[in-house]
Order: sequence, then C-alpha cells, then structure tokens
Amino acid sequence: MIVEDEALLAIDIEAMVQGSGHQVIAEAASLYDIIDLPDDLRPHLAFVDMQLAQDTNGLDVASDPAALADAIIVFVTANPLKIPADFGGAHGVIPQPLSRNGPMSAMRCIEEGVCDPAPVSPQPSSFVASSAFAALWNS
Repeated sequence: MIVEDEALLAIDIEAMVQGSGHQVIAEAASLYDIIDLPDDLRPHLAFVDMQLAQDTNGLDVASDPAALADAIIVFVTANPLKIPADFGGAHGVIPQPLSRNGPMSAMRCIEEGVCDPAPVSPQPSSFVASSAFAALWNS
C-alpha cells in the first residue's frame, strides 16, 4: 500500500514496488482515506509519507490501530529527523530523495526478515529499521 498525497511520487513508488515483483493493493492520501478502505483490505507493507492530506500525517497513520493493523509501516520522507526515536510505531524509514534501488532493497530486506529472521541480505543504507524491528532480527 502507498500512503502519499503527491500523485507523481505515489506513481513513482508504485512503479518501484511493481518492478520488484510486488502488487500495490491500494493508495491513500490521508488517514481518512485509509479508514474509508474496505475492512477486508489487509496490506502486508505500507510506504507512508510523513506529511499527508487533510491535516493528517504518517505518525497518525502509524499510531491508529484501525488504520493499518498488522501491516509493516515504512515511512518515506525527506524529513527523517521529524520521526521520533521510537519511530512512532513504524518499522523503519526510507529517506528521500528516493533512488530506484532504495525501496526495492528495503522490500527485499523486510521480506527476508519477516519470513525468516534475520535477513540474509545486508540492511541497505536506504532503509533504517526502528530499534524494535531490528531487535526482532537480532533475537
């Protein structure tokens, strides 16, 4: 899932996700758009911008238990310093500007870590895991 209020950036992220063999099942521009999605829509991974439409933000999305329950949330932002030390409930961050390889490498690392911790691939420099998420890989 892509949560981004800038259409061109959302299209670019979608192309990267699809280029790595995954499917985007939904897009949203705000927390309210996510809440309006069908209840049976359960994304495994969500790339979430920090500044969203309708006066919402990525921290709202990550902290709302009804928004993306069970999804791995990765912030995609040009302002990673705005993310609190505990990542506000998110699993990691990919700083912008995005390279084509950034989200693809992050998805591979996350997929390996979720399916069979710890990841076989080294953590890419384009992805910073939250300390809680990284701890799962080191336990």
